[in-house]
Amino acid sequence: MALDQDIQSKMYWKQDPEQEKAAREWVESVTGERFSSDNYAEALHDGIILCKLMNKLKPGSVPKIHTQGPSIKLRENIGLFQEAARAYGVNPSELFQAVDCFDKQNIPQVTVRIFLFC
Repeated sequence: MALDQDIQSKMYWKQDPEQEKAAREWVESVTGERFSSDNYAEALHDGIILCKLMNKLKPGSVPKIHTQGPSIKLRENIGLFQEAARAYGVNPSELFQAVDCFDKQNIPQVTVRIFLFC
């Protein structure tokens, strides 16, 4: 049984271009902005578009978005997004890890979590 769950988990977290396309289109339609890069993971990694998404869903929820500066400031955007998401009502256990997004390590998990807002 544990092996089946392990296989399902690995299948669940595989990158899916169709899911990424749907998430991208939804985020772009809500924010009114296009992703900054054609590379899905690259466009998400600094958290800017995610913060803009939260500000559309709940205006003012991310008062300051870092659009430039050192990596630490850009990574902070992801934390600001997560804070706003919790205030929006998303259970903290349902959020992705900041490192998954910023370091582009587990983009499928980020994509699945974006669908929580649809």
